Amino acid sequence: MSTEIFLRYIHFISIFVIVSSLVAEHLLLKPGMKRKEIDRLSKIDGVYGFAVLVVLAAGLTLWLGGHGKPAEFYSENALFQTKLGLFLVIGLLSIYPTVFFFKKRKGDPTELVAIPKSIFWMIRLELLLVFAIPLLAGLMAKGIG
Repeated sequence: MSTEIFLRYIHFISIFVIVSSLVAEHLLLKPGMKRKEIDRLSKIDGVYGFAVLVVLAAGLTLWLGGHGKPAEFYSENALFQTKLGLFLVIGLLSIYPTVFFFKKRKGDPTELVAIPKSIFWMIRLELLLVFAIPLLAGLMAKGIG
């Protein structure tokens, strides 16, 4: 198996893990949660964070590492730049929920914690944006951008 194929596979699988983690967070999120439930969300968020690092590492290696198309193909493509921008926005949106889950998971496991509405909307926006990225990738593959 060539390095390029392996990197593309890891990149692709990591995207599935990112989407799955975000969907799980969205489905498990409730206005009031026990700390043990928040701890579960924190662990899912950790998987999400790890997958983001893997997709970033694989993507950067594919882009700048000389595997596949030349770096200029991506660097000069407006859709690729938009993909990177969306990835950055998703990363910024994920900071507050991650910090909230991490801080609120400790303590009495049965204690009820109110979840701010902003966390619901941030996760929903992350999901919306993450679903736009494959569309941009498909358009790039067709030579658009």
